[in-house]
Formats: sequence, C-alpha cells, structure tokens
Amino acid sequence: MPQDTLHDLGLLIRSRHGLVNIETHEDDRAEGLLRHLADGLRLPFFTWSRVRGLVRDGMGDPIYDTKDALKAVRHIGAARIPAVYFMRGLSGAVEGNELLAEYLREATVTMKSVDGAVVLTTDGSELPGALRTMAAHVTLPGPSDEEFRSLLNQIVRDISQRQTVEVDLSREESDTLIRNLSGLTLMEAEKILTKAIVEDGALNAGDIQHVIDHKKKVVEREGLLEYYPVETSLADIADLATLKAWLAKRTAVVRNPGDADRFGLDFPKGVLLLGVPGCGKSLSAKAVSAEWGLPLLKLDPSNLYNKYIGESEGNFKRAMKAAERMAPVVLWIDELEKAFATGGSEDGGVSQRILGSFLSWMQDRTGEVFVVATANDISRLPPEFLRKGRFDEIFFVDLPDGITRQKVFEIHLASRGHDPERFDLLALAEATSGFSGSEIEEVVVSALYTAFAEETEIDTGALHREVAATRPLSSTMAEKIAGMREWARDRTVRAN
Repeated sequence: MPQDTLHDLGLLIRSRHGLVNIETHEDDRAEGLLRHLADGLRLPFFTWSRVRGLVRDGMGDPIYDTKDALKAVRHIGAARIPAVYFMRGLSGAVEGNELLAEYLREATVTMKSVDGAVVLTTDGSELPGALRTMAAHVTLPGPSDEEFRSLLNQIVRDISQRQTVEVDLSREESDTLIRNLSGLTLMEAEKILTKAIVEDGALNAGDIQHVIDHKKKVVEREGLLEYYPVETSLADIADLATLKAWLAKRTAVVRNPGDADRFGLDFPKGVLLLGVPGCGKSLSAKAVSAEWGLPLLKLDPSNLYNKYIGESEGNFKRAMKAAERMAPVVLWIDELEKAFATGGSEDGGVSQRILGSFLSWMQDRTGEVFVVATANDISRLPPEFLRKGRFDEIFFVDLPDGITRQKVFEIHLASRGHDPERFDLLALAEATSGFSGSEIEEVVVSALYTAFAEETEIDTGALHREVAATRPLSSTMAEKIAGMREWARDRTVRAN
C-alpha cells in the first residue's frame, strides 16, 4: 500500500476537496486504495461504472437508475451524503459533455460542505475546463517491490494448485526479476509471469528475459525511444581507463540495489561525456548497458520536436515515462547539445521548456534510469547541465595515445577476421598520431575495400596508404579541439 499517497488523499478529503483526480493506469489499485482510505476515515464508499451504476460498498444492488453518468452525478449532488465516490471511467465521459461537466461541478461544490469527495482517474490527460482547476491532483506511484513480490508468490501458489511448478531462482535472480517488473501495472505483471510459468512449468532466471521482451514492445509502441540490442562490452573499448574504473565501482550497486540501499547508496544518476568526436563516447553508452546487464534505450532529440504547440513537451514527458517503465535501464542521449542548444529563440522557446522538464526529471525521477549523455560542442550546452549534481560525473574523452591507437587497430582488425599480429601495429600507431578511434576504424575499413576490389590481401602497407590519404579532425579543427581541451582541463575528469 503506497502510504504517502494514502496520507495525501486522506489529507485532501479531510480538507474537504470535493473533487480529486488520481493519475494512474491502474483503476483497480486506485479502487483498493480508496476503499482502504474510506474505511480508515469511517466514510461510506461508493463505486460507479457504466455497467453497474452507483453501488455502495458491501451492498449488492446498485442505486436505481444510476448507470447513466449524468443521473449518477445528479444523485451524488442531491444526496449530500458524507462519502467517498469512485467514478470509474467518468473522466472520459465528461470530455465534450458540457451538461455532465456542469453537474459534476455542482456535485463538487456540494461535497465541499460535507466530508467526502468525488474521485476520478486519468491516464495523464487533463480534465476539461473549470474541472481542472477545481480538482486536487494526485499521482498514484507504480507498484512497489513488495507488491510485485506478493503478486509473484500468489501466482506461484495459484498455478501450483493446477500443475507442478519448479522454482529455481537464487535470491539475486529473484531480486533482479522483481526489479525488472518496475514500471508495469500489476495486471501486466500478472499476465507476463503467469504465461512464463505456465509455458514450461518453471520459474527461473530465464523468465527475466520474458519481462524485458514485453517492456521492449511497450517502448517500441511509443515510438519515441529506440531499443538497442547490446553486444559491445567495456573490453571492446580501447583505453578510457578512468571511466571504466568509475563504472566498475558502481557495478555492485546496480546489481544489488537492495543491499546498496541498506548501505546508504542510491542508484547512480548518470554521466556526461564531453570531448572530441569519434573517440568512443557513444560506444561507451552501449558498453555500460552490456557490462551492467541492463537494457539500452536511445533518445533521439529529433523524435521529440513537433510543429504543434505543446506536443514537443508532451513527447518528452512520454519518453521519460517510457524510460522509467523499462527501469532498470541505461538511457543514452547522443549529442545532447542538439536537443538543448543555447543561443536562439527560433523554436519559440520549446527547447528551453524541454530543458526545464529534463532538469526537473533528472532531479525528481524515481525509476532506476542511468543516463549516459554525450556532447561534442561544449559551447552550445546550457550551463545548467554542467553544474555539479546534475550528473554523477562529467568526463572528457580525448584523442587516443599511441598505446591506445595500437589497441584500436588490433580490435578492428580482429573483429573483421584478420590476425593483428601480421601487422606492424607500432608503426601504424605512430603514423596515426592525432587520429580518433573512428578515423582509425575508417582506415581499416577503407583498406579492406581496396584489397577486396583488387583481390589482394590487406597488409601494413595498405593501411599506411589509407592513413596518408586521411586528414584527421585534429588537423582540420585544431583550434577548436585545443579550446575544448583547455576548457575541460579544470572542469572535468579525464576519461582516458
């Protein structure tokens, strides 16, 4: 039972707020909460639906002729009974029905003179007109770990009465399964778990993937976030030793959040990776999710912006809710400056409003969402992002040194089926001073194309020829990179 929400609702009703709107996707949970609340306040509890009409809890028959929403609301206003009325589905009926909205306003005024309230639920949409300002708004948080655990135990007991169920979960695997249910409704969780157990007569670690697959479909349905299957690990990234060490210290927290919480540690917020393009910032986001065993979602800023007023902010809020539903998860925001660039009002202030929403979300979010944000142009980033506390740490990713360049050549040659020991990696590393990791990769790919076209084997000479034909970014944008390094010297932690 969400005690904070229960307390807030009780306070609103005792304060005689005649109309309360609960934002939730779970009407059944809201009804159970209100029933418990009404019992504690010693008030009668009524429920209304279009199928049954207005029914007092504990009474079998509905009040005569109250299936019609208008008649039910008129009855509430006329009865003047101190009570809690849960009107399931009424918010949708009010939309566009001015007469019903007027009667609901009158019933609200009546309820203010007695103990009790009319309670509606919405899924995030707003109430129409004056009702919006009259209503007190409460958000019902998603089910807690304890609620999910209780549900899981109940499902196992129920299915065990019909068939044999083999339970093979370690404590850590059980905790992981429960954590991955976060963001789902109890009904959704019940359907997924029941199907997974009935299919093979077992509850084991493999069922965690069933939950992740379902949540992936939820994200794809929204269309604002991209789900990335992850194959890269931190071992596939050359250098970035400081960043790797920082992440390694937090691995235990991510994998054992319960123990970490008891130890006084919260789930990490995220990191901001600044630096030279092509040096592994985006690759790091993919590697973090693989290393921690978490799903990876990518937020593309271009998916947020809409020509209609208010739609862009709405898209952002829906994207963040989708990310929280997938929690625990890694959220990758590539080229952050493109979403929240400073220096212009050509978008009518939309980017600034989304920036405010993003900063508020980062401060207040409750889901286990680890943000990996990358940026190439520091000058375009709003200063709010660079303040301590927004991210756990800000790292600067510089061009690779000689040893790292050798490793980059080794990784890209080996990944394409060529033995790195056949090449003079030391000479190639010396020849590519000032090259980024992606530029070295392109050297390897270009040499392979040439060798394939000429029906020859790729060798060190072929790679040297591609190096000679390439002008790296450090040469074409030398002043900008020097300025970037100078800015980052005392403001960030070196990732390399």
